[in-house]
Amino acid sequence: MGKDYGAVRTRAEARLGETRRAMRCISTSFLSGMAAACLMASAAPAAEVEGVRFVERHQAGDALLRLQGVGLLRYRVVFKGYAAAFYLGEEVGPERVLEDVPRRLEIAYFWSIPASALAQATRDALARNVDPETLARLRSRIERFNALYEDVEPNDRYSLTYLPGRGTELALNGAPLGVIEGADFSAALFAIWLGEKPLDARLRAQLLADR
Repeated sequence: MGKDYGAVRTRAEARLGETRRAMRCISTSFLSGMAAACLMASAAPAAEVEGVRFVERHQAGDALLRLQGVGLLRYRVVFKGYAAAFYLGEEVGPERVLEDVPRRLEIAYFWSIPASALAQATRDALARNVDPETLARLRSRIERFNALYEDVEPNDRYSLTYLPGRGTELALNGAPLGVIEGADFSAALFAIWLGEKPLDARLRAQLLADR
């Protein structure tokens, strides 16, 4: 009887050990799955426009920029021009959009556009939003900026990132093309989309909408 009892006890302890190992395995798998889910959620895009995804936050130098709004520019109502996302520094409200504050605009294109057309569109839009005296003062910087443009293809992205004390960086698909100095230049440039006479009033409203 003693031997039988010992054997039973040994088998019971073995089964208990296997059960505990199985529970640990299940728990580890569950926690790993939860961790993976959390990582996926944290890396997931915050917004999507016509299949174009934009992240919730962007780190630019020492400034953490949060997504303010996203929108779609249409030509003649029907044709999709590009999707855009606008970012502002933490604690910066949309009423300060053209002040000396960190900001970023991302534009994702649906069509091929040559650099010369982008440069001319920039000149025309600045002329609508800036008085002649300011335009004359900024002209050399405008042309330096326009010289940075490269042709774009569908799915390419341009970004404009302004940091006080540094200037406005133009980048194509994440690769910096150059930086133009001056808060005045940056305010004039961003006014193309966000000023009193924007390229498209509906797009402006979408970009400044508080998410």
